[in-house]
Amino acid sequence: MAENGDRWEREVLEKLATAALKEQRRSRAWGIFFKLLTFAYVTVILLLVVDWSQYAESKGRHTALVEIGGIIAPGSEASAEKVVTALQAAFKDKNTQGVVVRINSPGGSPVQSQTIYDEMRRLRQKYPGIPLHAVVEDLCASGGYYVAVAADRIYVSPASIVGSIGVRMDGFGVTGLMEKLGIERRLLTAGENKAMLDPFLPVDEKHKAYAIALMGEIHEQFVKAVRDGRGKRLKESPEMFSGLIWTGKRSIELGLADALGSLDYVAREVINAEDIVDFTQKENLAEKFARRFGAGVAAGVLEFAAKLPLGLR
Repeated sequence: MAENGDRWEREVLEKLATAALKEQRRSRAWGIFFKLLTFAYVTVILLLVVDWSQYAESKGRHTALVEIGGIIAPGSEASAEKVVTALQAAFKDKNTQGVVVRINSPGGSPVQSQTIYDEMRRLRQKYPGIPLHAVVEDLCASGGYYVAVAADRIYVSPASIVGSIGVRMDGFGVTGLMEKLGIERRLLTAGENKAMLDPFLPVDEKHKAYAIALMGEIHEQFVKAVRDGRGKRLKESPEMFSGLIWTGKRSIELGLADALGSLDYVAREVINAEDIVDFTQKENLAEKFARRFGAGVAAGVLEFAAKLPLGLR
C-alpha cells in the first residue's frame, strides 16, 4: 500500500513537472513571437517615416528633374516649399549638368509662384555653370507660366497651352436667393471694410473698385516677371497680358517660349546628359499611410456610429 502511494505521488510530481516545463516552453515561444512582432512593427514604422530617397546619391553625369504638376498652392504637391527644396537639392548635386523644371499646371497662388520664381533666379546666379530650362507638357498657365519665365529657355509641345498672364478673384452672390427664401443676413463688423465682397451682401462699388486695383497691382508684378524673364525675345502685343492662352507653337512665335522639345530631348540634345535623376519632393510613405489610415478610421467610425441605436448616437 505504501509502495502504491509513493508511485502515485511520483506520477503526480512528474505530471506537474512536465506541465510546468510545457508552460515554460510555451511562454518562451510566445515571448519570442512578440519580440519578433515588435521588431517587425518598428521596422515598418521606420520604413514609412524615413524618406530613404534623400540618402541616395546620384551616380554619374545627369540632368536633374523637378516636377511642378497641378495647382501651385500651400500643402499641395506643387507647393513652393516642396519645389524650392527639390531645386536646391538638384543644383547642389555635384553630378548635375543641368536642371529641367517640367510643368503641367493651371497656376495657383501668386505668392507661391513668386517664391518659386525668385528661388529659380537665385539658384541660377549662384550656379552659373548649370543651365536651367522649363519643359511644358499639356498646360503652363497663369502661375505655372510665372514659374516658367525664370528659366533660361522654355520648351513646349506644339499643342501645349501657354499663357493666361492675368489675375482673377473668384466669388459668388446669393442675395436674390436669400430674398426668395426669406433669409435675413445679419452681420456685425468692426471696421467699415471688413465685410468687403461678402457674397451674402449686394456688391459695393467702392469695394469692387478696390479689389480691381488690388488685382491690377498683382498683375503688374506678373507682367514685370515675364518681361524680366523673357527680355527681348518677347513680341509684345495688347493681347499678350490680357489673360489669353495660346498653343505651344503660337507661343514660340510670340516669344513666350523658345522651341519645341520634350524632357528627353532637352536632356539629350541641350544639356548633353541623357540620364535623368528626379529630385521632385513627392509624398512619402508615411504621409500616404497617415492619409489612408486616417480616412479608413473615419469611415470605420461613421459606419460604427450608423449601426448604433438612435439614443446612443
